Amino acid sequence: MKETLNPAPSQESTSSIATRPRRTDAFTAVVLLAGLLLAAPISFAQKPSTPETKPETHITPEQGKELFRSVDELIKFASEDTGLPVKHQVKRTLTTRVAVEKYLTDKFNDDEDAKRMQRGEIVLKKFGLLDRDFNLKPFMLSLLKEQIAGYYDSKTKTVYMLDWIDPETQKQVLVHELTHALQDQHTDLEKWGDQTPADVSHNATEDNEHLAKDEMDTARTAALEGQAMAVFLDYSLKPSGRSIIKNPEILDEMQNQAAGDDSPILARAPLLLSESLLFPYKDGLSFEQDVWMDKGREAAFAGVLDRPPASSWEVMNPRAYEASKQSPLLVLPDIHGLLNNRYRAYDVGQVGQLDLRILAQIFGGEGAARELTPAWDGGIYWAGQLLSAKTPEEQGSTKSIALMYLSAWKNNASAQVFAHMYAEDLGRKYSGVKLAKEEVSSAPGRGDEIIYNTNEGPVVITVRGKFVFVSESFDLTTARQLTDLLIDGQGTGEIRTAAYHPADANLSASWVRFLHSCGIMKSALPR
Repeated sequence: MKETLNPAPSQESTSSIATRPRRTDAFTAVVLLAGLLLAAPISFAQKPSTPETKPETHITPEQGKELFRSVDELIKFASEDTGLPVKHQVKRTLTTRVAVEKYLTDKFNDDEDAKRMQRGEIVLKKFGLLDRDFNLKPFMLSLLKEQIAGYYDSKTKTVYMLDWIDPETQKQVLVHELTHALQDQHTDLEKWGDQTPADVSHNATEDNEHLAKDEMDTARTAALEGQAMAVFLDYSLKPSGRSIIKNPEILDEMQNQAAGDDSPILARAPLLLSESLLFPYKDGLSFEQDVWMDKGREAAFAGVLDRPPASSWEVMNPRAYEASKQSPLLVLPDIHGLLNNRYRAYDVGQVGQLDLRILAQIFGGEGAARELTPAWDGGIYWAGQLLSAKTPEEQGSTKSIALMYLSAWKNNASAQVFAHMYAEDLGRKYSGVKLAKEEVSSAPGRGDEIIYNTNEGPVVITVRGKFVFVSESFDLTTARQLTDLLIDGQGTGEIRTAAYHPADANLSASWVRFLHSCGIMKSALPR
């Protein structure tokens, strides 16, 4: 067993916010956990109520040694709670703020999910999930430095503790991160966790292979974090004799809590980022609690690791996971012969149920998200970049991207509502949006089609039965050809379901996985 105890550096003048472990999703579900304080108060350092800032304090060598000794006790608790055996001791290291910030910067520069996230930034802006002027990299680094609270590194098999957080607070973090160590000992997380292909697909076969694998990384991340949060809560509740299984109402109590005000950067984050940050913690915890109550501890921990959920839909619908039902998956016909003379393939993926929930929240608010999310029945997108875009400036503009998006709904009414909501939001994404009335089609069998002119070309929205097809920046002739190809390509039978394969990256997948891989975030924990 390796122990590394770095001497406490000189105190720096920064605010004394206890940054805790990370993981991810969007509603400061962190606050959820405040309900725990009713029975088992947890002493987390709070942001001072006065404008004064206090010097940052650091763990003494004696406190560090005691913290190291607590690791074995805490992993024993996690093992008893999960049923996952301790196969070997876990290396532990006390690290400094400077070292953590270097770790985060290096990770952002080198991590494959971070690279996918940055590459996908332009597509997310085209979708309207990010504002056009949002600058991803500096914001993400600032957010991570605010939120990080500790982490387990599956490459070095080491749990990292932060020397500026008091020992008692860190024990709460440690039991969460040590659950990840037990997961790693059960199944190698380096091989288990990241199945996403790094390349872009260039033909119909590769497109559909990507789509079939698309959401598994997101779902697996939620499974890992849901298990770790369950152990975290059970450890916090132990003094009161409660647990998430004996007292399942605890999660409902937490859902009604309001977010704390000690995360100013997270408070400014785009909804996509905050949702991606908290989804594994919040929805993953609900998923884990349901499986544990329905099927027992072994199914909820070892069972989920051995047969993980394959989509955000399964995480958000745990009874479907328990019944081995698989998420709806639309087919992408061969579009390359039609497009390759003008566009290079840039991105392809699912718009899963999590992505749809985020879209609906941004475009229509909480009410729209509540109504539309259960009615979702599949979604895919494809983005191409103009071959004529040669310079970095041209390639960095959303004007270089053409986007198609096909969504399926459980009923025609939901399809109409979604199409209307999507159209209403065009003015936020584009300038010069005007209804092209003369272009509205009345051709039999074409469905309800409406065309808008924008500063980035036509936007065509077509509703046919339970399908909504959106084309952005393709010319009108191409848009109509794509509409026919994609809607007719789904056939008349049931939408096929996703095969059980490792996942590729959907709209939010890279965000979810990258944030998860950095460590636990304080916004996922109770105050």
